[in-house]
Order: sequence, then structure tokens, then C-alpha cells
Amino acid sequence: MSEAAPARQSHSHSVPTAPFPTHNSPRTWFLTSSLSPLCIRLIRLLLAHGDYVVACLPPHEIEDDARSAEFRELINECKSPRKDREGWKDRIRGIRCDGRVMGQCGAAVAEAVQVFGRIDILLCCKFEAVVGTVEELSTTPATRNLVRDQFETIFFSQVNFIKAALPQLRAQHTGHIMILTSIGGHIGTPGMSIYTAATWALEGFCDSLAYEIAPFNIKVTIVQPNKEIQSLTNKIIFAPALPYYDSEINPAPSIRDMLTNVLNLHPDTAIVPPSFSRAAAPSYSDDDDSTHPPQPPPPPDEIQYRYPRLPAAAYDRLVTETVHALTAIGGHENPPARHIVGFEGSVAVREKLKTVTEELEDFVEASLAVDIFDSELRAEAREDRSAMAAAAAASAGGMGGSGSVSGG
Repeated sequence: MSEAAPARQSHSHSVPTAPFPTHNSPRTWFLTSSLSPLCIRLIRLLLAHGDYVVACLPPHEIEDDARSAEFRELINECKSPRKDREGWKDRIRGIRCDGRVMGQCGAAVAEAVQVFGRIDILLCCKFEAVVGTVEELSTTPATRNLVRDQFETIFFSQVNFIKAALPQLRAQHTGHIMILTSIGGHIGTPGMSIYTAATWALEGFCDSLAYEIAPFNIKVTIVQPNKEIQSLTNKIIFAPALPYYDSEINPAPSIRDMLTNVLNLHPDTAIVPPSFSRAAAPSYSDDDDSTHPPQPPPPPDEIQYRYPRLPAAAYDRLVTETVHALTAIGGHENPPARHIVGFEGSVAVREKLKTVTEELEDFVEASLAVDIFDSELRAEAREDRSAMAAAAAASAGGMGGSGSVSGG
């Protein structure tokens, strides 16, 4: 055991080169939740850049030893005598805060201002995913409470932080509110209906908020990585499954199966299905500590909670794009209202918007038919449709007689 400690110390995280431009002065970041692997890597990069960080620590997460282990390791790293960590401990402030309690949010903002003087970037990054179909979340009082809890976590807690920070940002006449959601803000996912609803609620709130606070020079940006990035770095809550939605029966993509397969890679997070058979389980010897003994199957109506555990290198690959996007956009003079992280997410959202546009065009006559008067908009729509038809006909004719065009 004594030889293992130095090996752990020697495995230090390298700080990648920040892709964002050099700022004239350090920025003060306020993170509403700071214990996810993504936030740990973001904090490390911010401190390396010279920024200040206020790290809010949800009590139920900081008290979980496994969940908070990486953050505690970061704090020890900040206190180390390493030359490249000099000054880190003076530029980070951890604050226990439950975002669901408005008073605690206000106290955290006040402490941040007292310690660092201002808040430049408020990053709303609290996340957890409830997995279950609409019917599965309606079976018992406990599953119905998951709906309320999901909104409390994703929507109301982040709204509380925003409301608490607005007076300070308005007084500064500058600031940047960043919301870390996912492409779930654009695209629904079977089995994550309540998560999608809470995400859309938060994004709709911020869309309206952006107009209200623009006169005070406060910017709002919604950052949307893939769902997997947020899901695999935060708590996942599984409602009891109903047989009607089993992947062998229902052809809809099963996010439950996808996440379960990842969780089952680690013995401490494995999801034991109700059909688990001890007879089919592998045997374990008393002196074998490389594999954990199988756990008994949970009751059919039990809600299961898991924090995924992936290797550090896997987390690095998973979150690097998002971390760099946040550092590049945070505090930008002219940030985007929305930023989709990664190629796959951009393609998926583009296809969704294309479908919406096509449906709008297909049913434009039905939309305009409700007009009491024959409006100019209806006439304009008809003209556009006629012009498009004429252009298509001309294009077809041009392809057939391209020689006459060039000869003319």
C-alpha cells in the first residue's frame, strides 16, 4: 500500500494549451456545480490561464466520497509546491451550496463578490438525467416525484443562481451567463422526455432573459454538447422499466440500454437487471479483489441511482471539446446565443432544423388559411412557391439544353 501512493502522485494531469485568446485581465468564473469530471478539467484549465474560480459544491455530492474524490485531488494539487501550480490555491473558492434553496444561492454570490470583487462569467452547469418513458415515470408516487426532482435540478436550481447573480451583473454593467445543456435542447430522446422538457424550459427561459438584460451589457450563451457528455459525467437516475418498452419489443432507440452498457463496464456501477440469475453469475473466490461479487437483483419497482465511472483518459477524450468551447466563448465580447459542440451534434441539429423548415413550407397554405383577410403574406407565399416551381422547371430545362445556352 505504501508503494501505491507515489504512483498516484506521479499521475498528474497535464494542462492542455488553451485555445482561447489572451485576455487583458483574469476573469472570475462562478460555477453552479463543480464536481463533474467536465467541471474539474475546466477548473484546471481556468486556473492555468490565471482566472479565478468560485466552485459551488452541492452538499449531497460533496458528501459522496467517490463523486468528490477528483475535486479533492484538485484541491490538494492547488496546495502543492509545484511551480506550475503556484497561486492556484488563492484563486479558487469552494462553497457548499444547494441551488434548490434560493437563500443559499444568494449567499454564495455574495461570498464570491466579497472574495474576488466581481463575477464575470456565471456558468450554469448542474445536470442529472432521469431515464424512463412517460409511462414508466407515472407508475408510482416515487416515480412521479422524479419529474418534479428533474425540474428542480435542471431548471429551478439554475434559475435561482441566475436570479441571485443578476443584481451584481447589472451593477457591473457587464457579465456573461453561460448555460451548459445539450443538444437535447433541440432534439427529443425516447426515454428522456422529462430531461428534455426541463432542458427546453431552461433554454426558453434564457432566450427571454437575453432580451431583458441586453441593455445592461450582459450576454447569454447556451452551450450544447452531445447528450452523452452530460449524461456520462453526472448522476443518472433509472425509473423501473416496464416490459412494454423493452428493446426486444419496442423498436425505438433505447437510451436505457446504451447507458446501462456503459455503467456495466465498472463493477461498482453495474445495473443489475431484475432477470439476474445467481446460477448464471461467475464464481468469485474470497481472495479475488479484482472483481466485485454480484449484487442481488433490485426489486422490480426500485429506482436506481448511478454516477458513471470511466477511466481518466476516457473522460479527457469525452469532455475536451466542450471544455475548450467554454473557455473560448466565456467572456467573449460578442459571444453566440447558442453554440453546438462537435460535428455530430451540429449535423443532428441541422437535420432537425431542416425537417422543421420543410414541414413549414409544406403546410404554409394551411398556416395562412386561418387569416381572416387575404393578406400580403399569403400572396407573397404563393409568389414564392410559383417562383420556386419556375426555377425548378428552368433548371430542368437548362440541364437538358445546356448547349443552346452556351451558344446564345
